[in-house]
Amino acid sequence: MPQTRFDEIVSREGTDALAFARKRHAVPEDATPLWIADMAFRAPEAVTSALAERVEHGIFGYALPGEAYFEALAGWFGRRHGWTVDTAAAVPTRGVVHALYLTLQALTEPGAGVIIQPPVYAPFFEAVNNTGRRVLTNPLVRAGRGYEIDFDQFEAQARQAEAFILCSPHNPVGRVWTRAELERMAEICLRHSLWIISDEVHADFVYPGRRHIVTATLDSAVDAATVTCTAPSKTFNLAGLQLANVFVPNRDARRRIKAAYAAQGLSQHPALGLVACQAAYGGAADAWVDQLVAYLDRTMTLIESRVAAGLPGVRFDRPEGTYLAWLDFSELGLDGPALHGLVVERARVWLSDGPGFGPGGEGFQRLNAAVPHRVLDAAFDRLETALAEAAARPAPQGG
Repeated sequence: MPQTRFDEIVSREGTDALAFARKRHAVPEDATPLWIADMAFRAPEAVTSALAERVEHGIFGYALPGEAYFEALAGWFGRRHGWTVDTAAAVPTRGVVHALYLTLQALTEPGAGVIIQPPVYAPFFEAVNNTGRRVLTNPLVRAGRGYEIDFDQFEAQARQAEAFILCSPHNPVGRVWTRAELERMAEICLRHSLWIISDEVHADFVYPGRRHIVTATLDSAVDAATVTCTAPSKTFNLAGLQLANVFVPNRDARRRIKAAYAAQGLSQHPALGLVACQAAYGGAADAWVDQLVAYLDRTMTLIESRVAAGLPGVRFDRPEGTYLAWLDFSELGLDGPALHGLVVERARVWLSDGPGFGPGGEGFQRLNAAVPHRVLDAAFDRLETALAEAAARPAPQGG
């Protein structure tokens, strides 16, 4: 297979990258970091050139998004998702997680119930708890080769809630929700007067056979009740530039969210984040994104083959979206510390421990697959060896 731009191995050692903060996380210095959802690929040239031009300008004063910025947003979501956005509804924030905090503080009361669907991105739990709200879980149900929603339980939780945080596509299980699933969740939320906070940061990573549907496009009533959280951070590997865009068509909700932002002492936005976002969404990087998703689709095929051929007792259900692999080690019968020890200490592969994603994460590990194939192959070689050695050790004898 010919080499692509995504096969380049770029060293991040010495860049203070969180992904490589091994000592801080008590991880062996030679462990390959495949834990945090932070791609190992360079941002597209359209973005790096725009940033270089701004850096060459040499002045980094206070900044606000201009007309061209909002035109880029509208163009991106129109081209890529068929979503005609009202740019007046866009509220730039410092990130999707920041937007979750702002939205909960602005639109719900202290002590309010907030539904989430574990196993799910850990900051969902943190955002609810740290803002003084109550987590209401609607655990996803393992079914066949994927996950489904327990709608009866969802409805029961909705009776106690003021908001629902939807992960679409879902991190870590990789579901891309169908229109029917989205409509049923939205109908329940509307009937019980819940705000829908839709985290769609992985929307651009959807594989053949599935299509991402923006929750707010279901109908006008859903649009009015939805806060859509988007960002160029995952798609273009720009998380460190701290910029997201939240779409809030409800005017009163938008006013309250902006007030919550200002109450944190924030009035401007990161200048380089604005530059990068505008360049990313402006059209010049579209082909790069298409190539990236195609590469990641081949990556998922690679993971399927490596798990099937060399990791007995491990299950991998190919995701419909995201660049994350949700690996099921539960058949090995290891508790959390033992599984962590096998993967991190013996195999020297640093993954995200499943219990961090809440109920349903026990026995799982999440792998960030957005790395060159050579890196993945080397990691799976070590996992194979570690599992084979563990299987060869005699079971302890009773006394």
